[in-house]
Amino acid sequence: MSRPAKSGENMREQRLPIIFAREEELEELKKRLQARQSFLFHGPAGVGKTLLLQCAIGDGKDILYSSQNHSPQILYRNLARALLSLRNPVLVGACGNKPAALQDKTFVAIKGLVQDTLRSSRFVVVLDHLACPSQGLASSIRDLMVGLGVPVVTVARSVHMEDVGFVLPLFPDRSERLALCNFVPETARRFATTVAQDEGVTAENLGQFLDRVVEYSDGNAGAIVQMIRMGKAPKYIHDNHIKITPLYLDYRIATVAQETWTH
Repeated sequence: MSRPAKSGENMREQRLPIIFAREEELEELKKRLQARQSFLFHGPAGVGKTLLLQCAIGDGKDILYSSQNHSPQILYRNLARALLSLRNPVLVGACGNKPAALQDKTFVAIKGLVQDTLRSSRFVVVLDHLACPSQGLASSIRDLMVGLGVPVVTVARSVHMEDVGFVLPLFPDRSERLALCNFVPETARRFATTVAQDEGVTAENLGQFLDRVVEYSDGNAGAIVQMIRMGKAPKYIHDNHIKITPLYLDYRIATVAQETWTH
């Protein structure tokens, strides 16, 4: 996992974050990308999949990253935008290097342009944030992998049906799946301490607060960062003590609401 960093859709425009205790996972991810292997990259929300991908991809010009992939239409338009941002001659010729021009083109036209480009390319496609993809989307991913021979990295919260859906049969072998797990307690405590220092969090019960954060987060880096940042809010501070229970209750309410919205 990295230390706190802002995320965005265009990975190449961001300053790479500092990796914390994920060196082995990062090297494995880089190795798979360099080998042009299709695989399923999975782990719980907040574990750091997108940030680790960001570091593994770097400024690679042969990576097409798509952040949201709810349908074949969105998938192909995302890939078209990514190709246009790389000044791919096929997309530039069709759109005049104007992203707005893509909006005027039909899905069939966009799909044709993308497929024509990928058919003779060295691109690797990274599809982030899959959430119960439909059979139609899974078919589009299969077309990329099998029909065009394009390596595809799919990213999901788990290998369960509600997260990976019809895409799972595309990766039947365990070697085609790479899991990113929460931190073990010792590493989670060191990470929490580092985040608290970076965020400037101070309190007389800071040690107890960080212990509870590690426990409540189950070692999930994203949860650790979120709760520690909440700990700076005046509503959770009294007499230089962080009010742990109210903070955690509010965190859980916000988390449940977010999970409900994303599903």
